[in-house]
Amino acid sequence: MAQAVNMKNIVKRFGPVTANRGVDFSAEKGEVHALVGENGAGKSTLMNILYGLHSPDEGTIEVGGVPVVLTNPRVAIKHGIGMVHQHFKLVPSLTVAENIVLGSEPGNGLNFNRNVAFRQVRELSKTYDLDIDPGALVHDLPVGLRQRVEILKVLYRSVDVLILDEPTAVLTPQETEELFVNIRQLANSGKTVIFITHKLGEVMSVSDRVSIMRDGRIIKVTNTCDTSAEEIASDMVGRPVLFRVKKREAQPKQPILSVSKLVVDGSRGVEAVRGVGFEVRSGEIVGIAGVQGNGQDELIDALVGLRKPKAGKVTLNGHDITSCSPAIARDHGLSYIPADRMRDGLCLPASLWENAIAGHQRNPQLSRGPVLNIKECIRFTQELIDKFDIRGGSASTPSKALSGGNQQKLVAAREMSRNGEFIIADQPSRGVDIGAIEFMHNRLIAMRDEGTAILLVSADLDEILSVSDRILVLYKGEVVGEVPGAHASKDAIGRLMAGIRDEGGEQVV
Repeated sequence: MAQAVNMKNIVKRFGPVTANRGVDFSAEKGEVHALVGENGAGKSTLMNILYGLHSPDEGTIEVGGVPVVLTNPRVAIKHGIGMVHQHFKLVPSLTVAENIVLGSEPGNGLNFNRNVAFRQVRELSKTYDLDIDPGALVHDLPVGLRQRVEILKVLYRSVDVLILDEPTAVLTPQETEELFVNIRQLANSGKTVIFITHKLGEVMSVSDRVSIMRDGRIIKVTNTCDTSAEEIASDMVGRPVLFRVKKREAQPKQPILSVSKLVVDGSRGVEAVRGVGFEVRSGEIVGIAGVQGNGQDELIDALVGLRKPKAGKVTLNGHDITSCSPAIARDHGLSYIPADRMRDGLCLPASLWENAIAGHQRNPQLSRGPVLNIKECIRFTQELIDKFDIRGGSASTPSKALSGGNQQKLVAAREMSRNGEFIIADQPSRGVDIGAIEFMHNRLIAMRDEGTAILLVSADLDEILSVSDRILVLYKGEVVGEVPGAHASKDAIGRLMAGIRDEGGEQVV
């Protein structure tokens, strides 16, 4: 099979950190190629080089056998290479067609030919069996269809190589299956699909070959049919990995968090949480499953004090915290791993130690009155670095220098070390490698066994099923089902996530 892209001896340095160390990577025309590795292994850097977001310090790139210099994404697209990022880059107020043609609009001069754009999008979606309404507004679309728009946006620019970064991070199981069908159809049509993922089940389901990265190098390339998820995981982290955490049955005690008839408005003034009520008890993990955009963000914002509820009541350790500040909620025993580590979890220009002590700064061990004990702060941070295997720098390194997964580890380390009675873990393993996921899950279980009440919010059903003792499913701002963790199935939870309440296919409205 002919090579679509060939990267030779790629080296990329960021200051003292070498992200890629002489990487050789190739993908063939018409194949689905998975790229896997631990956080900080160099996967995203390598693909960002292929897409023109970074320039290599050393090495060469060939596209279709021809040497190229990819100085920016526009040049990469010109050479037939496109990328769909994990965080979608769409304009919600525009239509599907307007988003897809944005920057390459049909028409004369400043005159946008809307009819031609709609016709082109219909033809494109039909060609690749990615059915979608060109006139639909993006903000009205479910997440799975928004991703379809992103893929069509790249295909509209006639790319031959499509890079997908964590493509199923926010999809239901059913949407994931649909995406896999689309990926296979793209490959069958001659396109090359490269996808970065931490979900090894996906690698086994849809890829033809897999490249495994460790410490900035590709250590193994193999046909997917000749390996297993267990073998890939072991190659990634250098040791055997457990895919489902071992835990004893929970022994829940008194309620720590109580939520009653909670109503929360979204940013547009429309109710995003509609009369939700539940409890989380000491010594249990309650998982909230749901596709992103069904009220999870607004619910968590209300619980931690970032958004004022419209109605209802929230009680933590017997204290009414319904409209209190985050500081007061933390004083009453709340720890919080936010879903958006870059917006809510870290100050990226600040050092690791400055971020690590946030919320701990009044600890007498770390400060005397208003004066921080810098030596102790650095020692405390180094303990977290060692315990949570945070890679990419020392306690004095700016947090922005870490990979996304290692930034997530830093936030989790800080919050899990607070020893509070209640912790909200919102998408704790998003963008985190299989070894770090195993560590985090085991740590959550250990905290549960020590009596901590834990609310786990995740769009990853494997995570929900592996860790939760009880599972609540949120759909359009309401709890549409509760399932004991021990008896939950991916299919049943996935149906509830899609708003289907029973086997007869009744849709929740």
